[in-house]
Amino acid sequence: MTEEIRANSYVGFDSITKQIEHKLLKRGFQFNVIVVGQTGLGKSTLINTIFASHLMDSNGRFDADEPVRQTTEIQTVSHVIVENGVKLRLNIVDTPGYGDQVDNEGCWDPIIKYIKDQHSAYLRKELTAQRDRYIQDTRIHCCLYFINPTGHSLRPIDVIVMKKLSEVVNVVPVIAKSDTLTIDERDNFKNKIREELVYHNIRLYPFDTDEDDDEEVNLNENIRSIIPFAVVGSESNVIINGAAVRGRKNRWGVVNVEDTNHCEFVHLRDFLTRTHLQDLIETTAQIHYEAFRSKQLLALKEGVNQRPPTTQ
Repeated sequence: MTEEIRANSYVGFDSITKQIEHKLLKRGFQFNVIVVGQTGLGKSTLINTIFASHLMDSNGRFDADEPVRQTTEIQTVSHVIVENGVKLRLNIVDTPGYGDQVDNEGCWDPIIKYIKDQHSAYLRKELTAQRDRYIQDTRIHCCLYFINPTGHSLRPIDVIVMKKLSEVVNVVPVIAKSDTLTIDERDNFKNKIREELVYHNIRLYPFDTDEDDDEEVNLNENIRSIIPFAVVGSESNVIINGAAVRGRKNRWGVVNVEDTNHCEFVHLRDFLTRTHLQDLIETTAQIHYEAFRSKQLLALKEGVNQRPPTTQ
């Protein structure tokens, strides 16, 4: 083990953190999110609520007579959000048509393919002889998976798709429009979902690593005790006790989306933006992309080894 020593006088390399901060602030950060769930679960509204900006419009059906999409589509919107000098380049990938067919067999295939295609594109750029200094990152850092608030259990399609997605991306399940459930119904539903996730061995983000300190381990344990997040989204203001807050009216009264007694939106927002944003990005690179990269390079190596020798 290398001995730790202290310099006899000030050298100045402690300023490296400021140097890194300056470069990162200048370059900005990239965050890519994919939203997966049936039409009508408020995916666009929740994204707009999380980032306090109108980033995406609904791609769902607005009329019951409108034809159902026959396949799952992939649609991306990109924005740059600036907050206190920090620039966040945000890609939001929507999946209209997912789960809306009578026969949903294979409706997840376009989503899995898209995620793997982003890994493949990044790998190609990495292996290019004259590669860019900074590779544009379109790899998906987080998948928000929207669960229908039935109050009963996960649908078979939910189990299949979350299991498949968890192998290639960080999956964060949310119970959509949770204000349609009573508090007791919501809590029972959450417990049932947790039991099913364990039973089906679905490994969700966040993951613990040997590098985590006690604070990070405790934070992850707390997050796991909340998942799936029971959320409500709203871009509108309602008046509660004379103050305008983001919320909406339902059959029981008014829901304040930022009141943790009403829903778990604040826990989800803080998790995605204030405590785990960087870890979501790093986990994508170090676990999901690395697994894809290793598999591809191994296949490439085996392909080369199996070629017959060329004759001069």
